[in-house]
Amino acid sequence: MKNNLLIAGTLGLVMALTATTESHAQRRRNTGFMPYSEVGMGVGTSSYYGELAGYRKPIRSTFLMMRWNAGAMYTRHFTPNLSARASFTWARIAGDDYTYNKGNVAAGPAQFARNLHFRNDLKEFGLTGIYQFVKAGKNTNYRPKLTPYVFAGLALTAHSPEAKTPVDNPNPGVPDDTQQRWVKLQPLGTEGQGQPGNPEPYPLVVLAVPVGFGVRYKLNDRFDVGAELGFRITRTDYLDDVGGPYPADPNLVTSEVGRALSDRRTEATAARKGGDRVQLLQDYLTSQGIQGDPLQIVRTDPNFAVRGAKGILNDGYLIGQIQLHYVLLPRIKCPPIK
Repeated sequence: MKNNLLIAGTLGLVMALTATTESHAQRRRNTGFMPYSEVGMGVGTSSYYGELAGYRKPIRSTFLMMRWNAGAMYTRHFTPNLSARASFTWARIAGDDYTYNKGNVAAGPAQFARNLHFRNDLKEFGLTGIYQFVKAGKNTNYRPKLTPYVFAGLALTAHSPEAKTPVDNPNPGVPDDTQQRWVKLQPLGTEGQGQPGNPEPYPLVVLAVPVGFGVRYKLNDRFDVGAELGFRITRTDYLDDVGGPYPADPNLVTSEVGRALSDRRTEATAARKGGDRVQLLQDYLTSQGIQGDPLQIVRTDPNFAVRGAKGILNDGYLIGQIQLHYVLLPRIKCPPIK
């Protein structure tokens, strides 16, 4: 419900910007502003927020497993304050229970025991409205030197989460395959998706709402440089392939590799980067007065039977970019010769 209200509000904002743009266009003769366009490119960092990197620790989630992004954009400046932008961004995000919790297992024992990880390459096409706080001059030569701005819009994001096969048995069912590999998770139905009585597989193209702010600096008559930070609120809880409980019956996951990647609590070694999980689990359980094989305890104790947290917050991601913009000079219409 909250997501629907947010999207409706964003659509309303975009429509309001469009209406305001049309209104300003009618007054161009009075203001003397000449609309213009620009193209740009940007590179920067990407951060993920979800079950494997919680919203409850935003600073840690932002910086611990920061990844890359690159993008291209076309912007049309309609009025001295209002612009619209079409953009394409390719961003990688990642998360890892072991990396996120190994420094303090007691702060998230169920998450550490879960032992999931993922990476996901996102391809985002967005349409956003931009409000610039400093008015532009009558043409491109009179752009302000420094321009802070805010933006909001809608985007479509294509994604496909992947995870590494286990260290001790990289390819279940194929004894001669000893190399770890990245495997696409959605076709495996790691939570039993697609089986009778279970939800359908999650979509690989989802709606997102970009919101954020930035600042631009005029280098010369043709180039601007800028910095931008934008958060994407998405309509999915599966950017990380984690959204619900473990399957009630492991056989609902029909492939052996799928079952291996669905429940990774009994793996002694963290698969993504390596690392001994057994000693850390043993130390935590001992501190709680629990004795026994730590891998079997976390596999059978209901306190560790937590996979996803469906219904709380959808996954999101943060895009930070340094951008370079090239101004396209508008055509000057000559009056007809009479």
